[in-house]
Amino acid sequence: MHIVVAGNIGSGKTTLTNLLAKHYGWEPKFEAVSYNPYLEDYYADIQRWAFNLEVYFLKERFKDCLSIDKSKGTVIQDRSIYEGVHVFVANNKRMGQLSDRDYETFMELFEQMQTQLHVPDLMIYLRADISHLVENIQKRGREYEQTIQIEYLQGLNDLYEEFIYTKYPGKVLTVDVNKLDYLHRPEDLKQIINQIDNLLFGLFPI
Repeated sequence: MHIVVAGNIGSGKTTLTNLLAKHYGWEPKFEAVSYNPYLEDYYADIQRWAFNLEVYFLKERFKDCLSIDKSKGTVIQDRSIYEGVHVFVANNKRMGQLSDRDYETFMELFEQMQTQLHVPDLMIYLRADISHLVENIQKRGREYEQTIQIEYLQGLNDLYEEFIYTKYPGKVLTVDVNKLDYLHRPEDLKQIINQIDNLLFGLFPI
């Protein structure tokens, strides 16, 4: 199976991916944030580096998808190729950070890649308010993230809602994480696990 944990910056994707991988014995797959050579440049000058950053992410996520398809076990992935396109790239286009030419080139490339992709078996969408995202971003203290604007996060949140409920073709479990602390409160993690168990292994699994 292919499971995806989706959500905005600071929503807790990586933490939940690690916890679920440990609980179920699944193989975790993380996006290469620390190794993206364009990320710091992007946050310093979004318009100059948006196309470079997004093409790099698309390339890496496509490689991950091909690798996951070949896996014999269950893989849980931190962020999907679909939200990378329909949320982050769409947001850069809406904000004027991608030209029409760059956006059309990018989408044509993605459409070609889609012919080789399979929709994940389950997407776990972590829904979070802006205040929750900001708190988590400040808490983890990545220097390049401290200049992210509230308007940018809000734009991503709006596009996540549109993507999840109108564009994504697969199965989705929505988890409101605003009042959850699944890293420090086992009962919060158990609540999410119970929902996943019902969907994947219950009497009428998806």
